[in-house]
Amino acid sequence: MNQIDLKGQVAIVTGGAQGFGLGSAKRFILSGARVSLWDRDGDALKAACALLGPEASMQVVDITDFAGLEAAHAAVEQDVGPVSILLNSAGIAGKNAPLDEYDLEEWRRVIDINLNGTFYVNRVVIPAMKARNYGRIVNISSVAGKEGNPNAAAYAASKAGVIGLVKALGKEVAKYDIAVNAITPAVANTRIIEGLDKAFVDYMLSRIPRARFLEVEELANMVAWLVSKENSFTTASVFDLSGGRTTY
Repeated sequence: MNQIDLKGQVAIVTGGAQGFGLGSAKRFILSGARVSLWDRDGDALKAACALLGPEASMQVVDITDFAGLEAAHAAVEQDVGPVSILLNSAGIAGKNAPLDEYDLEEWRRVIDINLNGTFYVNRVVIPAMKARNYGRIVNISSVAGKEGNPNAAAYAASKAGVIGLVKALGKEVAKYDIAVNAITPAVANTRIIEGLDKAFVDYMLSRIPRARFLEVEELANMVAWLVSKENSFTTASVFDLSGGRTTY
């Protein structure tokens, strides 16, 4: 494992109780950072903090609750330290259905968590980062945000929206030495796929030239560099983690 220097950094990781968030938080701590895990599952957060040790703390919060996010951010800044890193990993896959049959409430739920939630979390951390003229933000999108998946229009639309948000925000805050980037992972064997049809998962796997799932550690390795000071120039960009599926 290459050593990435995150000493003295404080990171917020949304969706930090499991999956990509937990795996990345582990890598951040190994690199010297302190991490605040944000998730709405309090029991899972406690288990994650026990696994990660004393450099991990937690905030039970829903990323669709802007006031709750503001309170959580203030608590981290006071109790842990100035937040210099955000990994926004929280998200849901939503249900699979053709668009003309897609449940309206399910559409709103997916968009609210995946896209609005991304906006809210970024909106909360940016002012303090601007005031300190430093920050590193990674928002997790998806290969679906680049090319779509059939019967998953809500998810694809929400993740395409994340890419657009990153491109706009990265340009806005570049002069403050705040890097804002997105990553577009292919399907990984994490909890997010548990509610999906097996045929749909098999379809996504069949599109990956490497012919396997993405490993959580592989994502964490890329994110660790993106949130480091070594990433001093690249912003408003999208980094591929699709195993060759999307090469643009």
